[in-house]
Amino acid sequence: MKSETKTVLLALSLLLAPGVAQAQDTTDTTNTTATANQNDDNNDGFDWGWLGLLGLAGLAGLRRQPEQERVVTSTTPR
Repeated sequence: MKSETKTVLLALSLLLAPGVAQAQDTTDTTNTTATANQNDDNNDGFDWGWLGLLGLAGLAGLRRQPEQERVVTSTTPR
């Protein structure tokens, strides 16, 4: 990706970030019911976080490898 494109994307993301942060602001304090901490995720005792970490570890081998210069030498006399 060219550096100009990266600069434009960075500038746009910085311009849009305050609008996104304001959209997440909630000031509704009328509903103050107390709820118990319940585990309703129905994962049957399996920790899916570990599976995600294994998946990320598997993707680590797919990163771009540095280019290697191939040198061919010949054993035939000139």
